[in-house]
Amino acid sequence: MSALKQFFKDTIIYGIAAVLPRAINIILVKLHTSKLTAEKYAVNTDYYVYAAYFNALLTYGMETAFFRFFSKEKDKGKVVSTSFLSLATTTFLFLVAMVIFSAEISGFFGFKNPLFFKLLIWTTVLDTMVVIPYAYLRVTNRPIRFTLYKVLNILIFAFFNLFFLWFVPYAMQKHIALPAWIISSYQNNPAVIFIFIAGTIASATTFLLLLPTLFKFKIQFDFELLKKMLRYAFPILIAGLAYVTNENLDKLLLGDMIGEQQMGIYAACYKLGVFMTLFIMAFRLGAEPFFFNHSEEKNATQTYAKILNWFIIAGAFFMIFIVAFIDIFASILLGSDEYFEALMIVPIILLANLLLGVYHNLAIWYKLTDKTRFGMYFSIIGAIITIVLNVIMIPKIGFMASAWATLTAYGVMMLLSYFIGKKYYPVPYNIKKIISYLFSATLLSYVSFNYFRENYFVSVGLVIIFGFLIYFNEKKEILAILKRN
Repeated sequence: MSALKQFFKDTIIYGIAAVLPRAINIILVKLHTSKLTAEKYAVNTDYYVYAAYFNALLTYGMETAFFRFFSKEKDKGKVVSTSFLSLATTTFLFLVAMVIFSAEISGFFGFKNPLFFKLLIWTTVLDTMVVIPYAYLRVTNRPIRFTLYKVLNILIFAFFNLFFLWFVPYAMQKHIALPAWIISSYQNNPAVIFIFIAGTIASATTFLLLLPTLFKFKIQFDFELLKKMLRYAFPILIAGLAYVTNENLDKLLLGDMIGEQQMGIYAACYKLGVFMTLFIMAFRLGAEPFFFNHSEEKNATQTYAKILNWFIIAGAFFMIFIVAFIDIFASILLGSDEYFEALMIVPIILLANLLLGVYHNLAIWYKLTDKTRFGMYFSIIGAIITIVLNVIMIPKIGFMASAWATLTAYGVMMLLSYFIGKKYYPVPYNIKKIISYLFSATLLSYVSFNYFRENYFVSVGLVIIFGFLIYFNEKKEILAILKRN
């Protein structure tokens, strides 16, 4: 099997691991927005924003460093053991500090209920402990096991969401017998807390299932190896924190500057942009280990260029399709008309996420050349753009400022990575094709959303037009693939 074919095969399997959990999460948005007001949904959003920051801080770039050094070092077991022990030690110290100063830190983050913060800490600790086991499954080409654990995690999360938010109130209404402690818990706690409890249960289950993976290796700790890994990982830590800022700070600022209701509405509609995020995540899960494992091959750069071309084709097609049927998706996924106010952000967020996906493709140059500091620089620049534009523009145009800031930040990061990467690791990307796909997809999406909203006859026509553009540009390769098959 060719390297490229193996890549696409693994990516499809990883796609299930990425798409199915997020798809279930999207479905749960309907449950959450029907059970929670916009203000309460904002509390749920705050919780997961802080979780994202803690996850970036606790992993400190070690996952990417693991991929890099697993491919370089002869003693693979030492890389696994050293990286896991490093994360386990720092995570334990974090847990102890959070437990001791729980009340003070909980108040600092604005959690009115201290239990929210305790659940947040335990969930992020458990998620951090499975980073290396998950990475090991990916780097050793075990996508099926990886996918199995990911899917099981989200199924457990979904089950307890449905149980607490739907079945318990239904059972109480219909006088179905339930244990007294469940009824008492439901009556004495806000509904949003059960979303957090479900997440903690799911994370604990995944941790227990993945723990045996580490028993295959003898316990060994190489301090010199760790120092090299930390030097490689530190810029990725900063880049990770900056990325979380790009993705999430807008929601915190919206809550502070124009109110929790507007933030909740924005955050719910932002979830519709997750369709593009699903695609990007599926791609990254397969791409990152593939790029490292095939970097020494003679035609590696040509393969990378071809992968980016097809990535943009698929991403641009997704964008047009989602925009063309945006009202259908919104009616399915949003539980209350209260949330429809922010639908105009969705096309902007979709394009922003597509540019972010292009950036992740381009980023391979600084990972393969060990110049990860550039990833840090790009992400910091993106974070600065996010902060400045949000602070200046939110008072003037509300949540639209956050959407435009996200698009600007990811666009600038993409351009910087491309132009600087040409100097250090030139890849023969077909820039004319890339620009034509991005421009065409943006234009067709704009026309669909602003002039033919809910006119599905025209919408289908616009999607078909883009399909013809793809066939016209890629006819030779498409026919070659069909002929081989």
